[in-house]
Amino acid sequence: MQQHLPGARQILHFFDGFQQADGSLRNLPWWNFTDWVAVGDWKHGTRSPGKDGNSALLDIQLLLAYQMAANLELKTGMAAYAAIYQQKAAQLKKTIQQKYWDDRRKLYADRSEKYLFSQHTNALAILTGLATGNTAAMMGNQPITDSTLAPASIYFKYYLQLALVKAGKGDDYLSWLDKWRENMEMGQTTWAENSEINTSRSDCHAWGSGTNIEFFRILLGIDSDAPGFSFINITPHLGSIRQIGGQMPHPNGKIRVDYRVVNGRLSATIHLPPATSSRLNWKGATYPLKAGINQLTTTAK
Repeated sequence: MQQHLPGARQILHFFDGFQQADGSLRNLPWWNFTDWVAVGDWKHGTRSPGKDGNSALLDIQLLLAYQMAANLELKTGMAAYAAIYQQKAAQLKKTIQQKYWDDRRKLYADRSEKYLFSQHTNALAILTGLATGNTAAMMGNQPITDSTLAPASIYFKYYLQLALVKAGKGDDYLSWLDKWRENMEMGQTTWAENSEINTSRSDCHAWGSGTNIEFFRILLGIDSDAPGFSFINITPHLGSIRQIGGQMPHPNGKIRVDYRVVNGRLSATIHLPPATSSRLNWKGATYPLKAGINQLTTTAK
């Protein structure tokens, strides 16, 4: 991983050249693709910036990049770079809040003029921690119920669904798969890049395959919580499912889980590979797990 850090630093340095004094990007050149959206003023996968040349979508993506880069530098790189990225992220976070938050709608607008809104901007706002707690929970209701938000395609739904889980809506996961069901009804054998445009063929696009990960990461709840998957965080989102199981490959072997829900309590058998530690989270309670076989029934329901 360390050998890739110089490249990451160069990329962020490029974007630094287009940041204003307040950290916001202005008049970023070339094709700044976000998602295939067939509504409003979206053209060729981009939403045009506001009159000031700024775009919430681009600013929040840069914020996310700074946050990830700071974390990488802390874990595998140089503390000095981490401090720089943390400072830039803090400045940009403050600017985004001031420039794009619409207190009337309780959402982040796509432009500083605050009349265009999207699932994209608000999903990224949750993922970057711009919105937390009750605000994030409230925002998490709107992408599903508010039809005025520019909708995410099959590709960007990956980020939307991660944001909804972070907002506490993970038990609804199976109800979010309309676009995948639509692809299947079309007779597609692989997920389309953009099923709003291409309805007669499959493009075999990896970016539509988020479900291949999320059935394990969201539904079964298995996720890495430390470099090298050395710590395993397990937070199932079963919704109405009462019995399910599965396994996931791990550098040290396999993670296997079997769940049964009875009267709101979870009975779980969890097999963890050697040299790992873990925790199970269920209904606000946490249960430590060890390498090997773990059998437990939760007290929370």
